[in-house]
Amino acid sequence: MRKDQVSTDGSSDEPFVKSQPRFSTAYMDESVDPRTDIYRYACGKWLRENPVPPNKVAWGTFSALREWNLWLLRGIAEERELGRDAPCSPCEGMVGRFYASALDAERMNRIRFAPIGDLWQAIEGISSADDIRKLLPVLHLSGIGAFFTANCDADAKNSDIYALYFWQGGLSLPDRDYYILDSFAKKLQQFREHVQRMFALKGIDDATSRAWAGTVAELETEIAKSSRTSAELRDSEKNYNKVQTGELDGSYPSLKLMEYLKGAGVPPLPYVVVGQPEFMAAVDRMLAERPVEQWAVYLRWHVLASYAPFLHKEARDESFDFFRRKLLGQEKPEPEWKRAIAAIDNGIGEALGKLYVERNFGSEAKARVEVLVRDIIAAFRRKLETAQWMSDGTRRLALKKLDRMEFKIGFPAKFRDYSGLMITDDDYVGNIRRSAGFELGRQMARAGKPVDRDEWYMTPPTVNAYYSDTQNELVLPAGILQPPYFDVTMDDAVNYAGIGTIIGHEITHGFDDEGRKYDADGNLCEWWVEEDKNAFNRRAEAVAEAYSAIEALPGMFINGKLTLGESIADLGGAVIAYDALQRRFAEEPSRKKRADGFTAE
Repeated sequence: MRKDQVSTDGSSDEPFVKSQPRFSTAYMDESVDPRTDIYRYACGKWLRENPVPPNKVAWGTFSALREWNLWLLRGIAEERELGRDAPCSPCEGMVGRFYASALDAERMNRIRFAPIGDLWQAIEGISSADDIRKLLPVLHLSGIGAFFTANCDADAKNSDIYALYFWQGGLSLPDRDYYILDSFAKKLQQFREHVQRMFALKGIDDATSRAWAGTVAELETEIAKSSRTSAELRDSEKNYNKVQTGELDGSYPSLKLMEYLKGAGVPPLPYVVVGQPEFMAAVDRMLAERPVEQWAVYLRWHVLASYAPFLHKEARDESFDFFRRKLLGQEKPEPEWKRAIAAIDNGIGEALGKLYVERNFGSEAKARVEVLVRDIIAAFRRKLETAQWMSDGTRRLALKKLDRMEFKIGFPAKFRDYSGLMITDDDYVGNIRRSAGFELGRQMARAGKPVDRDEWYMTPPTVNAYYSDTQNELVLPAGILQPPYFDVTMDDAVNYAGIGTIIGHEITHGFDDEGRKYDADGNLCEWWVEEDKNAFNRRAEAVAEAYSAIEALPGMFINGKLTLGESIADLGGAVIAYDALQRRFAEEPSRKKRADGFTAE
């Protein structure tokens, strides 16, 4: 992104992109020896000219493209907001009303905490563990993640059917280590102070708010100690623990999860999957041992924390000060319109996405990407066919998995139907709550039913991509299929290095240390010959060790086991994309060109 591509919003000194970022060799620093620092050589000039903006925690080409997409989405939302009273499609009406509610600052400041008054009142009425159990599904359906999380996804060992999953959760800080490691002691103290200030904003007196903040920190620390580490959560087999529903209440007598399932609208099921049984057992024990009054404080906090970013200015500012500035180093908040777009994308993303692709995604881009995908698949196939350490039995099944892999490009075959979801232009928090409840309710109601293979887990404007283990599919939203990652005006070298590397990365996820455990049908099972599995693991361990030796910051080393899947995919993606480019040149030699003094390679 050049300096002349940065403008200033009239309501903020925050920079945003108003023209599309593109690839350019002008961003290189050829004074750097690439054998010493390939990164600085490749983009050193860009790095010097583009410091992290004060309203960001990081900045790069992904960030610049996301800013460009926000600018496009803002135009759609503002147009729909202005015309929300005119005849329009359901999608247009919902987007317009949601956006209008998000920018009604006068109303938010006037009504303060009123939008969460019913939840606060319900918590004040708690007098027993039964009251907590009855309220918990209500809170979850309101987008409040207390105690644990529950969601519905493809059964990892029967991928044709949706299963109900219980998963560890209930924490406010980004990771359980924040509560446990001495290196985060300052952050934990700042968290306690933040909780106290939020209670004070709600009108709680100083002594009580201070005591309540201590209760929240104490409860969440105990929950954190029973939580698995991020690295441990990468173990798919360990996270798959099928429990017959008839045994749930016996296993977790205080939580009484059968009552939770009923309250959350889950149909009768023969079983559920518990991700971390020891975590659920610990929370069950805590619910029995801790006074109800402490849990009421904990729930009050989670209501405040969940909705503070969408309430009046004081609450928003206090939430930003801790969660963005102190935790992540973001100096200034985003302007309100950006936060509004993010909320709409999160709440009714496929309604917004439908309008986005109608304006910003053409058939030419999709056709070019399909050719590129075929080349990358062919290159990956060649790698599987020639891997000398892999036996024929494993190779045959690996090739079957590659052949079965589905590719979704641009946008869903069918967009989500939001019929029944009420979005108004004067109830921002209500819109967020209702959309959160709509989505979780939609998921809960499908438990035990056949998997919808057309469903997407990212919205069309998203600048990202993903591979799904259980569906054995790669999804490329329209948002990332544009410059600088994919540019129909550029030569193949740029596109194979850009979007090609991303596609290769996602395909490699299907065969990384976790993805390799899922077969061609997306089922978690052991399909590798033992000797091949051991050979793979030796290579994976070498990758983990190599990354663990990297000192990212003084005294701080990469956790190679935690990043192993991404490290394998990064390495694999680059190699596969390069091979795919060579394949394209072999088929069409005329496409191999020099540019700006460089070969395509």
